[in-house]
Amino acid sequence: MGNNLGKMNLDKPSKITIQPENFPEKLVWYGMIWTYGFYLIGATYIVGSVLGVILGFCLALQWWLQTEETPPEDRISVPLITWVWIIGMLVMEVALIVGHLNYDLGTGMLIKSTIGWAKGWAGLALYPLAGCLKIRPEIIYRAVCVICFHTLLISPLLIIAPIIHLPEILYVSPLKAVGGPGNTFFDVSLYEIDFDGSIRQRLFTPWGPALGFVANVYFILALKEKNKKWRLFGIIGSIFMANICKSRLALIAIILTPIVTFFCSRFSRPIILILMGIGSTIAGILSPVIFMALDTFKRKFTEARADSSRVRRVLKEIAGYRWRTEAPIWGHGVVEPGPHVVEYMPIGSHHTWYGLLFMRGIVGFVALAVPMILSLLVLVIKAQTEEVARAGLGILFILFLYTFGENLDILAYLYWPGLIIMGIAFKNKHKQQLTHSYPLIGIDESSG
Repeated sequence: MGNNLGKMNLDKPSKITIQPENFPEKLVWYGMIWTYGFYLIGATYIVGSVLGVILGFCLALQWWLQTEETPPEDRISVPLITWVWIIGMLVMEVALIVGHLNYDLGTGMLIKSTIGWAKGWAGLALYPLAGCLKIRPEIIYRAVCVICFHTLLISPLLIIAPIIHLPEILYVSPLKAVGGPGNTFFDVSLYEIDFDGSIRQRLFTPWGPALGFVANVYFILALKEKNKKWRLFGIIGSIFMANICKSRLALIAIILTPIVTFFCSRFSRPIILILMGIGSTIAGILSPVIFMALDTFKRKFTEARADSSRVRRVLKEIAGYRWRTEAPIWGHGVVEPGPHVVEYMPIGSHHTWYGLLFMRGIVGFVALAVPMILSLLVLVIKAQTEEVARAGLGILFILFLYTFGENLDILAYLYWPGLIIMGIAFKNKHKQQLTHSYPLIGIDESSG
């Protein structure tokens, strides 16, 4: 169904027909527009985890086969910042191994955790690396809008299901036998009832806030779609997902991200600098009022879901204390069951930074922090002149926001389209003008 949607009359106003033109684009296109098809058979987690590896093989093969006669536009050149992500995620695996050895967790657990790393943290290197392939960002923008359109099509069912008391979970896919974090990654859910009795949706994600995460990524990408009707579907669909998931962070991020991206991508414009200067002056004068308003907002934000906020706060405190006192360098290796006070939630979950400190120690913390900081610098510079870099900057900001509410690695199989956009943004805009690249070893110095 999704493939035919790209050919509908919706394309006529701007006369833009989006179809994949090569194998990597086909992988990305069909991997996205068939999202709900994969969801119905419980394959979303599998597809998102495996696709990055396949794209990585495509890139390695293309790099291996290229010669001096290969046209410059077809050569594989990996930007330095992408190498930083690759190195950072490899360091994450080293920290995993050392943590397991320090706590004698056994070979079986080490193998299981390494497979988990390959499905999670490795994706944060493989998908940006896939951005070095000939994948047009327009393919991803359109596919996101198709997913959002499909979401709007099923929205009546999502609204009616809890009213007529249809079951929350229709079935759990037998594909769960391949292994994964839990049944929620393989079941088909119509809705879910939160611990406070409210109805929320998670669709093809494992829990409500994860849907909000995906919705924010889709929103930023949908804004870049050129066709007005498809862009409208993408925007409405992503906002709809951000609302039905009942996530506070999702609603804040979907408002804040475009604003931050707009200003950060226009630092080179005098009018923006003037406005920021005026704004900072006014903010300084009104600082007591602003701080009071922020304090009130924080309090109301916490009170909106008081039990959830309490559990997250205690999880952070436990993880931070045990990291400092027990395993500051390499971490504990794995999450551990939490006590009753945190509703038995695993220690090391619900927060990327505290999770890294608990499981991977300061080594794992730095392995993520360094790529994110350097990526921010690269994307801010590129965003002054490149449109795709602005999308990449928005994605990076969303990732940063969600490090405080989710574990990035476990959800990489969902937001991977955003990671590919980041990888595309890392590339040099004028690849044919490269004069200091080393195609045989895959390093592109001119890309940042």
